[in-house]
Amino acid sequence: MTMTEADLLTVIEADGGTPPDFDTGLSDAELRRAYRAMLSVRAFDDTCMKLQRAGRIGFSIPNRGIEATQVGAASALRPTDFFFPSYRDFGMALYLGVPPVEMMHNMFGDALDSAKGRQMPVHFSFTEPIKYFSISSPIGTHIPQAVGAAYAFKLRGEDHVSLVSFGDGGTSSLGFHSGMNFAGVWKAPVIFLCQNNGWAISCPSDHQTASDGFAIKAAAYGMPGITVDGNDLLAVHQVVSEAAERARKGEGPTLIEARTYRMGGHSTSDDPTKYVPAEELAKWAEKDPVERFRRYLAKRGLWDEALEERLQAEVSAEVRDAAKVAENTPGPGLETIFSDVYAQLPPHLRRQGEAAFDLAKRKGEAGAGDGAFPL
Repeated sequence: MTMTEADLLTVIEADGGTPPDFDTGLSDAELRRAYRAMLSVRAFDDTCMKLQRAGRIGFSIPNRGIEATQVGAASALRPTDFFFPSYRDFGMALYLGVPPVEMMHNMFGDALDSAKGRQMPVHFSFTEPIKYFSISSPIGTHIPQAVGAAYAFKLRGEDHVSLVSFGDGGTSSLGFHSGMNFAGVWKAPVIFLCQNNGWAISCPSDHQTASDGFAIKAAAYGMPGITVDGNDLLAVHQVVSEAAERARKGEGPTLIEARTYRMGGHSTSDDPTKYVPAEELAKWAEKDPVERFRRYLAKRGLWDEALEERLQAEVSAEVRDAAKVAENTPGPGLETIFSDVYAQLPPHLRRQGEAAFDLAKRKGEAGAGDGAFPL
């Protein structure tokens, strides 16, 4: 069998229309919130690109083109569910209430960064208002972690679900295969969300696998596999909602392949013009998920030019102010080199910490305080 466009689950047509009597499962307020989150992703993206090019942060990951998959998935789950995201999932955090300033603290690696500057930019982690686990740079390593968390929910009788998001390249990792196998055997309440965005850095997805897409791989692990139009927020919301319902009923995991496209580089270190055909990018630009959802909202009477101007101004100001706050926040204290590993600091690390603070004080470096090691 060859996968065709007709096999994709799609709800929103190109003109913004939907099937008659289609129930989105979302209120008008939630639909507007989803649209605002998509705009926030774009504003955050644009600001981080400028900050990186200006040398004010070291790195960022473009999300343009993937927003419907991110926000559609997040809108289908509860804040109490566990999220194991990829590094291209800004929209999940923003939709579920993480303030842009908390994300920007990570971009600058300052003292208020949840990782205290120990992670790369874009590697967010939050415990409030959602359970958003630290993003892993090594591809696929977070997949078994999501399965383990989901299995713990099952053992404890908790009504939670794990969502783990990864790119098409992540399906070639050991973590993908071991995670899928364990989840299938254990019937763990986990949703595998493959963002097939066309490229694993410069490797096209049709060079990534010999199978007909990625959703078909689910059959080997004893779970449903669904292919959805990843540029259609409502279609993504529907399939993730259905997968979450299955998981909460004890029916086990689901693999979802969201077919979408990143309309930019893999990262700010990448030049996509070296490998992305211009005509391919132009074709996908016509399927822009933000414009498509805007047309849907307009048909529903939930969007007009005045709302657009207001939302664009709000999200731009939020992200701009967040960058200013983070840039003016001091860096992590010297003691953070030694903290957050042991409940009680071992003697050899205490000696090293005291020596580091003594040296910083003698050299007059900032962050040493009065020279007393505080741990």
